[in-house]
Amino acid sequence: MPRRRSSSSSSSTAPRNRTPQPVRVRQRTFGDFLKAFLAFVALLVLLVGVPLALAVWAGWPLPSTFEPMEWLKQDISVSTFVSILTFVVWLAWAQFTACVLVEMKAALSGVGVPGRVPGAGPSQLLARQLVAALLLVGATAASFTPGLSQLGQGLEGNQRPAVAAAQQTPGLFAQQQEQAAGAAAALAEQASHAEAAGGSSARQQGDTKFYRIQPPEGRHHDSLWEIAERHLGDGRRYKEIFELNKDRAQPDGSKLSEASLIRPGWIMEMPGDARGGDLVEMPDEAPEVSPEVRQQIDDYARTGDHAQGGGEGAAQVSVPEQRPAPATDDAGHRQPDRQHATPAAGSSSDSSSFGLPEALLAAPLLAAGLLGALGHRRRQALWQSAFAGIGGRRGMEPPTPAGDAQDVQDALLVGADPEGVRLLDRSLRGLAASLARESRPLPTVYAAWLSGGDLHLQLAQPSGKPPAPWRTGQDETFWTLAKDDAGRYEDVDTAAPYPGLVSLGTMDDSRLLLNLESVPGLVSLSGAEADRAAVFASVAAELATNGWSDRMTITLVGFGEDLAPLAPNRLRHLDGIEALIETMEAETRQRRGALGAAGHDSVLTGRTGPAQHTRWAPHLVLLAAQPSAEDAVTLAELAADASRLGIGYLVGTDSGHLPGAAWEMEITGEGKLLAPLLGLELDAQLLPAAQQRAVVELFVDADPDRDPDGPANTPPFLVDISEQGRPAVYARLVGPYEIIGLDTPDGERSALLHEALALLLLHREGVHPRVLSSALWPRGVTDDVREALIERLRAWLGTDPDGTPRLGTDATGRLTLARSVVSDLDVLRSLYHEATQGKGVDSRAVRGRLLTDALVLVRGPLLADRPEGRYRWLTHEIVDAQLPLLVADTGLALCAFHLEKNRAEKAIEALNAALRTAPADERLWNELLRATHSLDDPPRLTALAADLIGRSGARGLPPRTEALLDELLPSWRDAVAAAG
Repeated sequence: MPRRRSSSSSSSTAPRNRTPQPVRVRQRTFGDFLKAFLAFVALLVLLVGVPLALAVWAGWPLPSTFEPMEWLKQDISVSTFVSILTFVVWLAWAQFTACVLVEMKAALSGVGVPGRVPGAGPSQLLARQLVAALLLVGATAASFTPGLSQLGQGLEGNQRPAVAAAQQTPGLFAQQQEQAAGAAAALAEQASHAEAAGGSSARQQGDTKFYRIQPPEGRHHDSLWEIAERHLGDGRRYKEIFELNKDRAQPDGSKLSEASLIRPGWIMEMPGDARGGDLVEMPDEAPEVSPEVRQQIDDYARTGDHAQGGGEGAAQVSVPEQRPAPATDDAGHRQPDRQHATPAAGSSSDSSSFGLPEALLAAPLLAAGLLGALGHRRRQALWQSAFAGIGGRRGMEPPTPAGDAQDVQDALLVGADPEGVRLLDRSLRGLAASLARESRPLPTVYAAWLSGGDLHLQLAQPSGKPPAPWRTGQDETFWTLAKDDAGRYEDVDTAAPYPGLVSLGTMDDSRLLLNLESVPGLVSLSGAEADRAAVFASVAAELATNGWSDRMTITLVGFGEDLAPLAPNRLRHLDGIEALIETMEAETRQRRGALGAAGHDSVLTGRTGPAQHTRWAPHLVLLAAQPSAEDAVTLAELAADASRLGIGYLVGTDSGHLPGAAWEMEITGEGKLLAPLLGLELDAQLLPAAQQRAVVELFVDADPDRDPDGPANTPPFLVDISEQGRPAVYARLVGPYEIIGLDTPDGERSALLHEALALLLLHREGVHPRVLSSALWPRGVTDDVREALIERLRAWLGTDPDGTPRLGTDATGRLTLARSVVSDLDVLRSLYHEATQGKGVDSRAVRGRLLTDALVLVRGPLLADRPEGRYRWLTHEIVDAQLPLLVADTGLALCAFHLEKNRAEKAIEALNAALRTAPADERLWNELLRATHSLDDPPRLTALAADLIGRSGARGLPPRTEALLDELLPSWRDAVAAAG
C-alpha cells in the first residue's frame, strides 16, 4: 500500500534530531592510563628489547659468508640448532613489528581497512590490542573517522543512546567506539534503574497515579497510544500501561485483554513518571474526584501487583525512543509511524498480524519492490494475452493466490512503503544531477541510513560541501537530507548513482542500506546455513526489484535458482565457483579496459554523464557456497579493485573468516546481523525459505509466457443475472461511484466507509483486516480505530432477511461480503462470461442481448469521481488494467456479433462505446477501421485515419495499424496530408 510520510510536527513530545550526534565518551580513568603505560612498556620490550637482547646474547644467526655447500658438509651441533632458533625468533620479531606498523598506520590515518600480515593471526591481534590500549588515552570517539553507524544520539534528557553502528575503518577505532558505546549504554541502564527505583519508591509512598478512560467526544476516542502520548511523552509506551493493567478486573467486571480494546469508565494504573492534569493520585489525595470514582480507584488499586508484594517491575520505565510526531488520520486519531514501528501500529497480540509473515511486514523497501514488480508482471500477462484472440484466452482474471501465497501478498500490501522508495530514488538522482551541474564527481558512498524519514549518506572520505538542499551531518563524511526537503525533489533524467544499495536491517529505528559495489574487497557472511540463506534471498530479491536502480546484473551462486522469475533480466544463476571465477575474470578485464578507454577513474565518474547507466551498471555477486582456500584467494584478488569497477561481492562462509574480506558479518539464529569490527548489531532483514517459495509462486502464476493456450479463467464471483437475482445492495463502480440499497452514512465517516466497501467489492476472495487498514490509513493506525471502522461498516451494510450479516469473516480471519452485495463490475464480468462461455455460446440471440447489456453498464473509468488523495491502493491493483481490457473485449465481441449480419453502423456504435473506457486499445481502433471500411465511404475512412494519427502524437501509429491502413486505404498518407 502506498505510504504517505508523516510530516514533522513541533508538537511532538519526543525529541528528534535530524543530524545524528556522535556517542559521548566516558572520561579516562586511572586504569586506562595504567593500561596504556603497560602497553607502552610491552611494545618497547617487544620492539626494542627483543632485538637488543638477541644482538647482545645470540648475535646474528647467519654465517658471515655465503657458502651453501660448506654449510651442508658441517655437522649439526648445538650452536647450529641455537642459530636456527635465533633466526626463527628474529623472523617472529620482524613479523610482529610489521603488525604493529600496519595497525598504527590504520589507527592514525583513519582511512582504509588494516591490512593482514601473512600468517600473523595471533601476532596481529596482540599488536592491535596493545596499540588500542596505547592510543586510548590520547583520542576520543568524537575525533575518530566516522563509521557507518554514528547515527546514535547523545545521552541527554530521556533520549535512549544508540549503540555505535558500523565503523568504516575497522580495528582500533571500532574497538574504541565500542567501549564508548558500552559506557553510554551502561550509564543509560543505570539511569533507567534509578528511575525505576524512584518509581517504586514513589509507589510505596502512595504516589501511584491512575487515569479513567473518558467517553468519546465528537471524533476523539481514547486509546492507550493517546494516553501514553499525553502522559508519558511517547505513544509507544502504551505497552507499559497495558502490562500494568492486564487481566485486572475493571469496575464493570470486565478485564483488559488486548491493548486495542478499552472502554469508557475503565481505570488505568499509570507508570510513576506519568504527568498531566487529568491524572488522579491515590484516592485520599484527590478530593475533586467524586466519592464513587474515588472508591472505584481505591478498589482497583488493591488488585495491582504492588498490593500483593509484586511491585517489582510493575512500574518499570523504559526510556522512550526518538520518533517523529505521529500523523493524524481523517478522523483526528494519532497514527504510529509505520515505516519504523510496524508492530506498534497494531496490538501486541497475535491478532494484529495473524497469518502474515512478520519478515515482510518489517521490510518496507523490499515489499515495495516486490509488489511493484508483481503488478508489472501481471499487467504484462494481461496485455500479452489481449492479442491472443477474443474469448477463450488466458489472463482475463489472474489466479487468486491461496495459502502461503495469499498471506505473502497481504504482507506485501501491508508492509510496502512505495513512497519511501520514491523519495529515496528521487533524492539520490537529484543529488547526482546537482553534482553534474557543478561538474563534481559522485562521492563514494559506503552506506545509507533512513532514520525518521531523513536520509543520511556515509561517505568513504570527505567530499566537500554537499549541494543544497543536502547538508553536512555530524561531520564531513555524512551528507544528510531532511525528509521535508526530499519531498520537494521531482523526477530527473539522470542515471541512478548508487544502484548497489541494499537493505540489511534496522537498528534503533534506523534502516541501513549497504552499498555492495563500493566495498573495498569482499563482504563475508557467516552463520547457520538456513539463516545465511534467508539473508541472501532478501538481498537478491531487493536488488532484483528495487526502485532506485536502472538496471544491474546479479549473479547467484550456490542458491537462488528458483528466484529467476522475480527479474529474468537482472538475475543470473551459475552452477559453481569455477564458472563464477571464469566469468568475473573476463568481466574485470573488460571493465578495466572500458574505464581506461573512457578516461574515467571509476564507474561513479561515468554515471554523471548522459545515459551512462547502460554502460556502468553494477554487477553484484552473491556467493552462498563456502569457497575453497584457493578460490577465496582468487576472489580476493578480483575484489581488490572491484569497488572502482562497480562490482560487489557478498560471500557466505562457515568458518567466520574469509581471506581478503574487508567487512565480516554474522547472522545469528535470533535474526541479529552482527559485524563487531564495524560496530553493527542490526535486526536483520530476512526472506525465509517458506516466504521465498510463496513470493516465487506469485511471480510464476503471473508469468505471461506460462500456459498461454490454457482455458479462460472464470471470474472469482459470478452474479445471478436472472430476474430472481436482484441484489440487496448494488454499488456502481464503473464510472461515478454510487450505492443503491443503503442509506448514506454520517458525513464525517462516509468517505472511509465508501472506500472500504469499494476495496471489499474488488476482492470477493476476502480482505485481511490489516490490508484494509493499510489501504485506508497508509501511514498506519491503531487497532481500536480499525476495529471501530469495521464495526461501523458491518452496521451500515446490515443483515440479510435470514439474519446473516452482510459483512462476515472467513476461516482465515479475512473480511468477506455476502452474495447479496454486488457491484456493476461483478455484473459486467458475469455477463461477458455468460455470453462467451455460457448460454451465449449456443444461442446467438442470448449472446447479443448479454453483450449489449454488459456494454450499457460501462459509464466511464473505474471510480471516475474518486476524491484526490484517496484510493491510492488502486495503484497496486490490477483492476485498473483489467477493466479497459474487459470493456474492449466486450465491445469487440459485440462488434463481431453485428458484423455477422452486416450491421456496420451498430458495430461502430459498440466500438465507440468501448473506446470511451479503453481509448488506448489498439484492437478497438483496428476493428473500427475495418467496420468503417465496410461502409464503402472513403472520406469517412480518411477522417478516421486523420483522427487516429492526431491521437497517436509523436510516437506515430503502431505497426499493425499502419499495415492495416496500407491494406484498407493505400493512399492514406497523401489523403490525410491533403485533409490537413
